[in-house]
Parts: sequence; C-alpha cells; structure tokens
Amino acid sequence: VKDGSWTVLQLVEALGSCLENTDPRTRGRGIQLLSQVLLQCYSLLQAKEVLHLVLFYENRLQDHHLVIPSVLQGLRALSMCEVLSPGLAVSVLKAIFQEVHVQSLMQLDRHTVYSIITNFMGTREEELKGLGADFTFGFIQVMDGEKDPRNLLVAFQIVRDLIAKNYALGPFVEELFEVTSCYFPIDFTPPPNDPHGIQREDLILSLRAVLSSTPQFAEFLLPLLIEKMDSDLQSAKLDSLQTLTACCAIYGQKELQEFLPSLWSSLRREVFQTASEKVETECLTALHALSVCLSRSVLSSDTEDLLDSFLSNILQDCRHHLCEPDMKLVWPSAKLLQAAAGASLRAYHCITRSVLPLLLEQYIKHPQSSQRRTILEMLLGFLELQQKWGHVEEDESTPLSLQDRVCSVVFAALMDPSVQLQLVGIRALTVLGSLQGFLSPSDLELVVDHLIRLALHEEDSQSSEAAMEAAGSLAPIYPKVFSGRMVPRLEEELQSGQEEESSRDHCSRQQRCLQALAAVSTHTSIVRETVPVLLQHLRTVQKGSEAKNAQDVVSVCQSLHRVALQCQQDVEGCWYYHQTVVPCLLAMAVAMQESTYPLLGKALLEEEVLAAMVPVISAATTHLSPELAAQSASHMVPLFLDGEVSFLPQNSFPCSFQPFEAGECLEAQRRLVALLMAFVCSLPHNVTTTAAKCFAGLVNKHPEGQQLDEILQLAVNRMEPSLVEGPRRTQALTLLLWVTKALVLRYHPLSSHLTDKLLGLLGDSELGPAVADGFFLLMAESPDVLHKGCHANVRIMFRQRFFTDNVPKLVQGFHGAGPGVKANYLKALSHVLNHLPKPVLVTELPTLLSLLLEALSCSDRVVQLSTLSCLQPLLLEAPQIMSLHIDTLVTKFLSLTSSPTMAVRIAALRCAHALTSLPVTVLLPYKARVIRALAKPLDDKKRLVRKEAVAARGEWFLVGSPGR
Repeated sequence: VKDGSWTVLQLVEALGSCLENTDPRTRGRGIQLLSQVLLQCYSLLQAKEVLHLVLFYENRLQDHHLVIPSVLQGLRALSMCEVLSPGLAVSVLKAIFQEVHVQSLMQLDRHTVYSIITNFMGTREEELKGLGADFTFGFIQVMDGEKDPRNLLVAFQIVRDLIAKNYALGPFVEELFEVTSCYFPIDFTPPPNDPHGIQREDLILSLRAVLSSTPQFAEFLLPLLIEKMDSDLQSAKLDSLQTLTACCAIYGQKELQEFLPSLWSSLRREVFQTASEKVETECLTALHALSVCLSRSVLSSDTEDLLDSFLSNILQDCRHHLCEPDMKLVWPSAKLLQAAAGASLRAYHCITRSVLPLLLEQYIKHPQSSQRRTILEMLLGFLELQQKWGHVEEDESTPLSLQDRVCSVVFAALMDPSVQLQLVGIRALTVLGSLQGFLSPSDLELVVDHLIRLALHEEDSQSSEAAMEAAGSLAPIYPKVFSGRMVPRLEEELQSGQEEESSRDHCSRQQRCLQALAAVSTHTSIVRETVPVLLQHLRTVQKGSEAKNAQDVVSVCQSLHRVALQCQQDVEGCWYYHQTVVPCLLAMAVAMQESTYPLLGKALLEEEVLAAMVPVISAATTHLSPELAAQSASHMVPLFLDGEVSFLPQNSFPCSFQPFEAGECLEAQRRLVALLMAFVCSLPHNVTTTAAKCFAGLVNKHPEGQQLDEILQLAVNRMEPSLVEGPRRTQALTLLLWVTKALVLRYHPLSSHLTDKLLGLLGDSELGPAVADGFFLLMAESPDVLHKGCHANVRIMFRQRFFTDNVPKLVQGFHGAGPGVKANYLKALSHVLNHLPKPVLVTELPTLLSLLLEALSCSDRVVQLSTLSCLQPLLLEAPQIMSLHIDTLVTKFLSLTSSPTMAVRIAALRCAHALTSLPVTVLLPYKARVIRALAKPLDDKKRLVRKEAVAARGEWFLVGSPGR
C-alpha cells in the first residue's frame, strides 16, 4: 500500500473471506491486519476510500465483542485522515456512543475511544458542536466509571476542552460535574516501578483544571469543597483549598454569594485551630483569592456590596482577638486580616481603617517588649501591604492619616533595650521610608540619626548590621539626605576614632564606621562622597602600630569591595569608582613598598593585605564597558611593564617601579603583580592588553591567530629549559600548570602538548608530587581567575574531553612507573575522576575500577581520600559493577577505618555504609565480618568518626531484614 502497488480497497477485497468468516476470532484477525495497515497508511487514503472504510467500520461496531478492539483501532486511524468528508466524524461518534459500552472494554481500548474523540475535537470542532448537548451527553456515558489514571488524564483534558471551546453542555452541567467530581479529592498512589510515570500530582492538577474551568460548576462544587475542608485528611483539605483558590480566578459575586458565610467559617476555623503550616498557608491564600474576586466584581447600584459585608464579618470575628490580654489568637487573626487586606486598595482601606488605630493603642497599652514586638510585627505587615499600591493620596491612605502616631511607635521601638524589638523597628523604618510622602524632612533627619546610633553604638551586632542594611535600602530613595547628613557624621566618627587612643571599643567603632560607609553607598551621588572618605582613611594608615595598620588596610579594602559590588550595575558609578579607587590603591602599593615607610611597607605587602586588595580591583573591573576597560588598560600595562607612573596620584616615588626585572631587591615589587592579575583577569574578552595566573588569564582570552601562537611559543621556550634543571623548577612548573589550564579550558591545540609534558613530569622524583597536586588545579573551578565571572573562555564539557584524552595515558604511565612515583599517577588520576560528572564516570568504571582499588593501598592520604570520595557515589550509582569486587572493597574499606588520618577514617566508614546499597545476596556473606570490624571505630576518640561508625554499623545490621 505504501509503494502504491495496492490500494487499501484492494486489500479489503483480498481479505474478504477473512472479514466475512463466521468465526469471530478469524474476523477479528482480518480487521486487526487492516487496522494495522491503516494506522501506517492513513495519510495516503483518498476521500472516497475513507468514506467506504468508515461505513465498513461503523457497521463492524455491531459485531462480536472480540472484534471491537480492532475496529476501534481502525476508526482511530481514520480519525486522523485529513480528507475525512464532512459529517463522517459525527457519524462515527454517534455509532460509538450508540453501539459500544466503553467501560466494559479493556484499558487500552478505552484509551483508543478517548483518542478518537480527541482527534475529532482537534480537527472537526464545528461539526461536533452541531450535535449540541448530545455530544456532551455521549461523552459523559463514555467516561462514566473510568478508573485507570492513564485514561483519566485524557478524559479530564477532553472535559476541559468541552468547556474552554464552548461546546453546548445543555441540561447536562450537573451530570458532567458528577462524572468528574467523583474523583475529588484524588486518592492515587502509583505502583512501584510504574513504567507510565503518572504521579498523583498529575491527576490532581488535571482534575483541578476541570473543576475550576467554569462558573457553571460553582453551585455543585462549592458545597463539595466546604465538606472536604472539614475532612480529617490533610491532603483533602489542601486540595480543596487550592481548588477554591483556582476557582476564584473565574468566579464572580453571583457564584460566591450563597456560600461566603460557610467558606469564611471553614477558613477561620482552620487558621485558628490547625497545627499544619501548609494548611494555614493555603487557607490564607484562599481568603486572599476570595477577597480579590469580590473586589474585582463590578458593582451596580441595585446590588449589595458583598466585599464590604464579607470584610465586616472578618473584622467582627478577628478584631477583638487583637485586644486579648493573653494574645493567644493575635497572630492567626492578624494573618487573616492581612490576607483579606492585600486583595485590593478598597479592601486595604476597609481593614486598616479599623485595625491600625487599634494596634497603635495596643502598643501603648502593652509595656512588655515581647508583646510590643508582636504588635509592631503585625503593624509592619499592614504597612508592607501599602507598598503594593504605590503612591496613594493622603485622604485615601489610613497609614498617612496616622503618620505621626506610626512614626512615634517605630522610633520608640528603635530606642527600646530589647534587640528583637529594635530589629522589627528597623524593618518598619525601611518600609515607612519606601512609602512615598510618608516621612517628613524632620522625620528623615531623625531616621538617619537613629540609623547612625544603631549602626555605630548599639552593642548587639544584629541591630548594628540591620541598621546598615536599612541605610543601604533607603539611601537610593533619599540620596541627598544620606549624602548630606549621614556621610559627614560617619566621617566625623571615623576621624575621632583615629585621634583617640587605641582600644577595643574604638577599633570596633572604627570598624563599624567603615562598614556603614560601605553599606550606605547604594547611589552614585553617595559613592562620590563615601569613596574619598574611605581612601583618605587608607592614606592615614601609616600612623600607629604595624599590626593595627595591616588590619586597618584589610578593613578598608573589605568596605571598598562592598562598594564596588554595589555600584557594578551603574555605568557612571562603576567608572567613577574604578578611576578613583584603582589608581589610589596602586599608588599606595607602589609607594609603601619603599623603605621610606618601613613599618607600613611591611604591613602592606603582607599576604592578607594584598589578598584584600585583589577582589577590590577585580570587582572594580569586571563590569566596565570594553571602551572604558581599554582606556584603563592603556595605563595599567605600561605601569607594570615600563614603570610608567604618571597616571597615579602622588606619583613621585623614590625608586623606579620594575616588578618584572631580576634582582633580590625587587622581590617586594614582584609581589604586586597580584594586583595586575586582579585587573587583567577581570577584563572583558575584547579588551587587548603579565606571574603565572596573570599570564594564564591573558592567553585564555587572547584571540586565535599568529600573535597568540608566538606568545605561547615564547612561553614554552622559556619554561622547558627551566623545568629540566636549575633553581627555578618550581616557578616554571607553576607557570606550566596555569598556562595548561588556560588552554585546556578553551580547547586550544597546544593544551595536549603541555598536558603530555605534565604527564612526563609525574615520574620526576623532585617535581612529581607537585605535578600530581597540579591536576587538581587543572580540573577544579578557579575562584579568582579563569572562571566565567571574569569573562574567561570556558568551553562546556572540558573535563570530559580532558578525561578522554589523558586518563588512558595516566593508566599507561602508572603501569610503567617505578615504585617511588606510582603514587603520583594515582593522585593525579583521583583528582581527574573526582571532578568528572558521575554519569560519565560510571560508563568508564569497568576499565578503571582495578586501578582505583590499587589506589586504596597507596600510603598517600590525599590519594586515599580522593579515591574513597570517588568510590562512594559509584557504590550507589553502579551497584552491579561494584558487586563484582565486593571482597576487595570490604577488605580495603575496613582496613582504612583504622587510618591515622581522621578524614580518611570518616570517608572509609561512609564507603562501608554505601556498600549496603549493593544487592543483599552479595552482602550477606560479609555481614558478620563487617559488623565485628565496625565495633572498633565506635570507640574512636573523634566524635565525627563515631557518628559515621554508628550509621554504617546500623545499616549493616539491617542487611537481609524483612521489608528492607
């Protein structure tokens, strides 16, 4: 038929004797063959052929029940024909509705009927609508009594389409509701190892979409939901509440009016009584949805305002609880009121008019800090709702009309000795500041004064940190107030702290000043005020003791780093920061390594200080535009290569700056290459601009071509002789590792040559261990350079490619290596495997497992630890392969539980624990031996080891137990 040498009608004629046979089984086989052909060839049929076949199949629907499944398959094929003549779809469905008792069929055959209906609804919608409500009634008969979840998903979709596409339901609305709602709430648990993958949640969502698809179901559905809300089953409650929420999206006042009192009663009772947070959350969501629905409904002059009466009931039942001395139902009541108030501006005004004055009164009446905190948190909840509506006129806004009283309460909370009350007050202050027009100029000045006091002088660090965060949130809204009032006050405090004698309190306050200056720098105009203050403080760091200087520099750098992160998204602020801060840091670093400032110079060059400067320069560079980055690079590169210091502030230095020149006296200058690295390795790709990391960052981003090849060849020519012999082998190795990583990440062809060089060095008695550790660097994420955040060129799946290219060489090298260096190969291999995605590792496991087991015998604890951490997940993900080596695994793991290294003992115990995921038949011969051996680590001197031993031994006791 596909080749065109036969037509389908010729096939029917050829099957004639079979199709007309008196034996129903023979007839069934004939129709089955014809239907299978049609399912493959329906798109080749002509309209006339389809007509004859439809008539034939419709007639066969009256045949013996053994024939019916094959007939339905044929009709399914015909329902997909584009050339189906008008009227045939209706004819087929009428025949099915009339002749076939669908629910007596097998599941697959019932599914076929649903598929035929779905196909026709997709292509013959207008024809089916011509049937009117008869089509709906026919489908109800088909679906009635369906139990299989696979079929129910299709049937629910058909009902949704009936409603969504406006098929006539006629007098059958209730029947359609009954035939679907009988499954509510869904009670289905998929069988274990279910191949169909249907989950309970799939059925719940599909049925919910049906029940909430039309307001016509409301009169039947709402009583059902109220009934199920009162159920003892939590799942039934949750499903009912979520369905009610979904219905509110399409219902109006008319549908809800009769049921509002009962709905409110059920919701209130659940919130007041439930111990379940989930139920409470869904109740509040449903109440909010009801209020939104009533707010949305258009009011006409002759209809009752249902929203008003509904909210009045809520206020009547909840308001008095806010005044109860024991405050038992205060929070549930407040949550209900807030859920309703958040529905609309009208609902918000109605609730807050009554509730806010009451809360303010209660705050005054209750003297205890804990009670005041509760009341203020409720007040805060209502204030936060005001943010949803944006700017509101004064005569419409309840909070605005109570402005003085609200501010008075919040400011009082900020002065309270209770830290918890202060914290709520600070949150409230942030919200008030976000409400347009709420705070007067005098209020704002008071706000800033409170925030300064809390940030600098409050003993508890929680309040101090919260005040700084609040300042950062409010500063962009009121930049003039914060730059004009807060920054000068902080600068004054910082200077007074420097002048006073050093003490712990003064140091702490100075530290807080620095943190506060950073926190408030959330607007460009403020950054222009705070950055000079921070830099000036950095310049005065030469006063005082050496230890204090180093810590001061670190503290200022931490604040500068925070400022840099906060202004990265603002182009103007980012460029101002970069061209102000970076040259200043560089100038100080260049100047302070001179002998003119011996104490300070030493402090500045301490590792922690340089480490603190690196992220500042990096953060100041990563978000620059290519144009501005290139402009900055035109200064930075000549500074380090040629000692060109003219762009630095205070650029008169006693000695020339030549960090790349040879000589012991320039060692201090060479350490400053870390700052160049921070800059270069944070530049965008397209900025043309050296130290191993820095050079690696450059070659990783450099465009392909002759220039890159020449640079790399120059580097290789310099590295290779140094690696062979001489005093600089370690430095040459460091450069080799970083350049290799840079090239591996971008799939550069030279990476394989450099990797082979590293593989060869694993056999070197001097460098071998360091090379093995270097494989960790090659595979791991780099925190400071060569990662995507610094615009590095990182290709996807570079680890998989490295594994494929190099692990066979590592294995070969291991087998050919002498006994003194075998551990190097194992360590390198374990680093590669530990960073490989587990699915890839599982596929390669059979070839590598024997080597991993050999690695467990290595005396190097790093090799042991890496191998154990590699094996543990494989025991869970590849139990069949691991089972083949059970004897070796048990022996090795138990032996390592006595390792002198705690981390190895813990890892070995975790592996022994993971062994219990292997098949029970494999484990049983070893059960007694393992339980005996695991008794020893139960007495280990380290608590963490004992904890793992208990867990592992307990799991081994259960091996072979019934039901496990």
